[in-house]
Amino acid sequence: MKLRRAPRALVLMAATALFAGSVAACSPEPASSGSPAPGGTSNADAYQALIVSGPVADDATVQGNKWASAVKKAGVLRIGGTETSELFSLLDPTTGQVKGFDAAIGQMLSRYILGDVKTELKQVTVDTRESLLQNGNVDTVIATYSITPERQKSVDFAGPYYVSQAGIMVKSDNDTIHGVADLAGRTVVTQASSTGVTTVKKYAPDAKLQPLPDNAQCVASVQQGDADAYVIDQALLLNQVVTDNTVKIVGEPFGPKDSYGIGVPKGSDAKAFVNEFLKKLEADGTWAKAWQLTIGDRTNLTTPPEAPAVGKIES
Repeated sequence: MKLRRAPRALVLMAATALFAGSVAACSPEPASSGSPAPGGTSNADAYQALIVSGPVADDATVQGNKWASAVKKAGVLRIGGTETSELFSLLDPTTGQVKGFDAAIGQMLSRYILGDVKTELKQVTVDTRESLLQNGNVDTVIATYSITPERQKSVDFAGPYYVSQAGIMVKSDNDTIHGVADLAGRTVVTQASSTGVTTVKKYAPDAKLQPLPDNAQCVASVQQGDADAYVIDQALLLNQVVTDNTVKIVGEPFGPKDSYGIGVPKGSDAKAFVNEFLKKLEADGTWAKAWQLTIGDRTNLTTPPEAPAVGKIES
């Protein structure tokens, strides 16, 4: 199994979310020496076994698709993603491998096309995902990527492969904010250019909204007391609280359901090919196994959510 990664970008990725209601009002303890290892799984062998358990397309299926055959010819799947998302795609410096739910999907897609795991990861941000696809710098973007009408003007989306809602993160000693109704008059940060901006404006119109460039700055703003709350997709918040006891998630998930898709070049035949791959993962139970190993086991959640219907965008 060979995983290559491109040079690290200078900006952290923004994005993502956990299914509605699953982690409401929770604040997991930070990882300890007995906690699951970095990279989204407690067992490296189990993770590797998961990746090689996925389906492999036959030659006719690959050759019948221009996008997939180009990937096959190149011998590597170039993925726009991240190395910094605790549960979804995190670089393990001890092995040089990237692990997590998104990482697993990308690695299994690589194997589906190539017969082996050969990926090259390029760091993306909220502002670079579309341009990297449009310019041909990556073959696909798998980065807790919300499907929106505006983005669909520039890229196509396979999936969805995950569904989420917004959550609220506050300092761990905050006892005044318990849900979205308590955000009125409060300083609330979210990532600029993310769906968090429109969510706050609609569901907490009286909040003092302050968009910031990236996740790290939003988290720091709450930790330092410059902001009262951080609103973004709940999975991104869970990535933080699973290793950081200075902050917590409060209230129920709210707002529209975000459907997360796999970004592919606009107008290509990649969408249909990747959709068939996702359907296979869901039908044979691999999707649920990936969720449990990379997210459930690390957050003490024992029941996987229902996998989203491929081709149906939640709202």
